Parts: sequence; C-alpha cells; structure tokens
Amino acid sequence: MAVGQKTSTANGGRGGRRLAEMVAARIEKDIVAGGWRTGTILGSEPELIERYGVSRAVFREAVRLVEHHQMASMRRGPGGGLVVTEPDPGVVRHAARVYLRHAEVTREQLFEARMALELAGVVSAAERLTEDGIAQLTEALTTERELVAEGVTLGHARNLHSVIAELTGNPAISLFVEVLTQLDEEMVQQSWNTDEPDVDPAERASASHEAHEAIVAAIVAGDAPLAQHRMRRHLQAISELLG
Repeated sequence: MAVGQKTSTANGGRGGRRLAEMVAARIEKDIVAGGWRTGTILGSEPELIERYGVSRAVFREAVRLVEHHQMASMRRGPGGGLVVTEPDPGVVRHAARVYLRHAEVTREQLFEARMALELAGVVSAAERLTEDGIAQLTEALTTERELVAEGVTLGHARNLHSVIAELTGNPAISLFVEVLTQLDEEMVQQSWNTDEPDVDPAERASASHEAHEAIVAAIVAGDAPLAQHRMRRHLQAISELLG
C-alpha cells in the first residue's frame, strides 16, 4: 500500500518497519525540498499522521528514524511538532570513520583518497582566498608552531589541513578531509602504540610544520600549481615515513 493511504499495517514487524522507512524518506525529502530551514515546524503529530496517511505507531517509528538521521526532532507540548534540526557534523564524521573502519580501509586507500581531495583543495583555497582566509591560515600555523614547541607530536597537523579544506567553500571537501585526516591519525597512533617509529616524533612534527608553512606560502601567493606540488610532496613524505 502506498504512503498517503492511511493504514494500520501491523504496528511492528517487517511490514511496519518498511512503511516507516518510506515515511521517513518522504519526510526527509520534504525537508530538503523546503530548503532545510532549521527551526521550521513541519506540523503537529496528528497533522503529519493525516498528511502521510499512516498509523501513529508507524509515524512514530518514522520520526525515530528521522531523528536518528538528525534531520528533525519531535517537540512535545503546546505549539510543538516535528521541528527541522541542524545535523551535528561531529556525529557525521564519527559515523563515517566507524564505517571506514568496519570496511577495513587501509592506509594506502586513505592516502589515495586524501591525495585527490587535498590537491583539489589547495587549488580551490588559493583561488578563493580572502584576507580573512589568510588570517585563518596564519592563526593555524601560529597555533601549530606553539604546539610543536611544547612537544606535541601528534594531532597538531590536522587543524591546518582542515582550515585549508574549509577555505575551499566546498562542504564535501571539508567533511571528507577532516574524516580522512583524523582516521589516518588514529591509525598512525595505533601503529605507534605497537611499534616504535623509526623517526624521532619531534623531528617528524617539525618537518611537518615546515611543510605546512611552505604550502601556506604558496596558497597566499595565489600559486595553485606550487601549492599542489608542495602538498603532494608533503603527503608523500608522510606516507613514506609511516609506511
């Protein structure tokens, strides 16, 4: 039976679950079609049950799915209803890392994906760079320099890569660069917990910072090919060092 024709199809079981998934997909489609305006009330529970033509049990299961996807949540009480929400990017990134771990992604595969994304990212960042963007890059380098000086040898580098990704203005690049760099870092840490690194961590951190300074200099100069060249050398050096 199609969504929109009211039914009391079993309040549980495979049929009810499938119908709930269909209703959830329709709710999410309506949210996107409406411009995803956070805070918008899509309707009260009775109104939405009538709109989608399903039982209360099926509708509530659909709402649980939509809430799990972080697209809307049910607000109870007077003036309440299903409210459009803003997804938490941290939760999304965590879910992506969990999936890649489950898929047994290798460091070689991560390197391949990072290389493609980050080479595209430095070009876009260089082309779109503003005074505010220069300030963000400078601040990231300053913070990184201080962390390296304090002896921080892991985790200091991710922020600079994330800032460059954000400067592209492309949320897909920003999301996946953050996911891949953090997952790569976790895998490196796991490896180092079992095997002593061949290179002094402090030396590696210092070399990484110097590479970042060179990449930023090229981006600020608007020299996208040079920025790509320096990013490629930086990522290859990391891969060779840790491989």
